[in-house]
Amino acid sequence: MLATTLDALYLGQVHPMPGDGRPTAIFKQPVTTAVALGIDGLAGDQQADRRVHGGPEKAVHHYPARDLARLRARFADIAGQLQPGSMGENFSTADWDEADVCIGDVFRVGTAILQLSQPRSPCWKIDARHGVDGMAQFIDHEGISGWYYRVVQPGSVRAGDRIELVERNADPVSLQAFWALRREQRPDHAELRRVIDTPGLAPERRARLQQRLEWLQRNT
Repeated sequence: MLATTLDALYLGQVHPMPGDGRPTAIFKQPVTTAVALGIDGLAGDQQADRRVHGGPEKAVHHYPARDLARLRARFADIAGQLQPGSMGENFSTADWDEADVCIGDVFRVGTAILQLSQPRSPCWKIDARHGVDGMAQFIDHEGISGWYYRVVQPGSVRAGDRIELVERNADPVSLQAFWALRREQRPDHAELRRVIDTPGLAPERRARLQQRLEWLQRNT
């Protein structure tokens, strides 16, 4: 049974990004008390641009600390600031990475039930926060962006809670496999269809993959 501990829980408020003043909630702070978790996310957690962050399909962002090791190796000059919480995540765990979890996985955390809906798409705010160019691009290329959950059953969570897998698709697609397929210039049509049809995949992500498949079918 796949299980680990929620090592840290982070919430953030919208503030101006240092340097350019654009609004961001990427600077999140750890909390140790229990936090209510509803369909739209954690109580007290904000998102600056609701078009691309937050909402039911991106209610909670989980970033595994294992991925930070690869970032520290690539961006050695700022390795010290690449610590849990620095990616704007809500959940941090020492265990797991994109090879361990699959689209549609259902987890129990505290009294809540969550489902992995999609990988995160890294944006410019990661570069702006850390004062470097190319970090978001590296994260995207390497497929180490973490993932989002939708909330199946609201409840409460706190740092130290056990995160336990309770359900997995019969034909699971890991996030590592998702990113590998995405990097292919002309992916196998059947494999792309398999991802599109994976139960639990966020509708917007499914629609984009369907558009890609239809383009490939027209241009093959």
